[in-house]
Amino acid sequence: MQKIILPEPVKRIIGTLSQAGYEAYAVGGCVRDSILGRQPNDWDITTSATPLEVKELFRRTVDTGIQHGTVTILIDNEGFEVTTYRIDGEYEDSRHPKDVKFTASLAEDLARRDFTINAMAYNDEMGIVDLYDGIGDIQKKVIRAVGNPLKRFEEDALRILRAVRFAAQLGYSIDEDTRKAIGVIAPNLEKISAERIQTELVKLVTSENPDFFRMVYETGITAIIMPEFDRAYKCQQNHPHHVFGVGEHCVQSMLYIKNDKALRLTMLLHDMGKPECKSTDDNGINHFYGHAVKSREIAREIMARLKFDNDTRDKVVKLTGFHDIKIELTEKSVRRAVNKVGEDLFLPLLEVKKADSLAQNPEFQQEKLKILDELLKIYQVIVDKNQCVSLKSLAVKGSDLINAGMKPGKEIGEKLNEMLDYVLDNPEDNNKEFLLKTFL
Repeated sequence: MQKIILPEPVKRIIGTLSQAGYEAYAVGGCVRDSILGRQPNDWDITTSATPLEVKELFRRTVDTGIQHGTVTILIDNEGFEVTTYRIDGEYEDSRHPKDVKFTASLAEDLARRDFTINAMAYNDEMGIVDLYDGIGDIQKKVIRAVGNPLKRFEEDALRILRAVRFAAQLGYSIDEDTRKAIGVIAPNLEKISAERIQTELVKLVTSENPDFFRMVYETGITAIIMPEFDRAYKCQQNHPHHVFGVGEHCVQSMLYIKNDKALRLTMLLHDMGKPECKSTDDNGINHFYGHAVKSREIAREIMARLKFDNDTRDKVVKLTGFHDIKIELTEKSVRRAVNKVGEDLFLPLLEVKKADSLAQNPEFQQEKLKILDELLKIYQVIVDKNQCVSLKSLAVKGSDLINAGMKPGKEIGEKLNEMLDYVLDNPEDNNKEFLLKTFL
């Protein structure tokens, strides 16, 4: 019998319920992760006790979702969700069961769960309860729905996106019947909130296998939640510098950038505007003039539609818009680029440009990477010299202009920007006395 080391509070909860005559098990993701040798993020417990019976046994509880059978038990300021065995009623909205019935059967409770790897339970007395061969699927590295996949996905359409997300996080394939059912149920995602879809997408692109996003396209999911990606994936580049179509290039580029939400999303979206900017010259080579601007507009639309937070949205939109910016190998050009892009985003922009290059034709990569290395060196010189690249580091402030006799108003801002424009080309003159004398 495989032994799982339960945290002391979990053992205490299961023990208390068992001594009172009820069944209790750790269940779901914590069991899966333990078998995989991973540290579970949280520990969920399932029991034959009703919510009221659970509350009678523990001093500190919170009614987390008592109508669905869930009570949170607080131990040492840590919360553990305890849910009564249940059978879900009919689903009418691809999200919520019409009603929930409590049951005394663990088997009936496990039957309603999404995937076999998440449908295992454990306690020290019974060991692992694995009615759907979750361990076998872990060994085969496959994501398989519990029972009838169409029924599982009809219950909650988000499960189809979760299937791909788990595959990406674990590096697994998706069972063929489960995969077919995803394509059938994909249209039901229109009934799922943008916030829930966004959460799964972020987990997918920040996984160890962000390129599994291609599976979101292959299973028909993007046609519902991100049709812009479908257009990009069907768009061929036919250009010496590229070896992939637009969509596959975006997917590949995520592999070459660090695991950061905004950066991975930038790589996913950075060329979404290419299909609308495509032209073909007399030699049959495709060009995509102005695609960065169009991609920025599309990125903004997608980020708003999926209700991303303002900070992430702003970073992705800006990086997408600037990803193709041309920067000469001079301090002057780099200073102006830093000013245009923003001091906080210039280094991330270089990472974006590097990932973009690494997902292109290997024949031209070394030259492009060398240029990026030189840009980084020049940027470091600018930082070391503490040169001015923004109004923040300009020697003159608005108060200095007012003290010099200017009236408050938009003219103040215009004059500061005039000084900054000069200083970006002449950093050695970033001196208050000199600037006031020269520009006033």
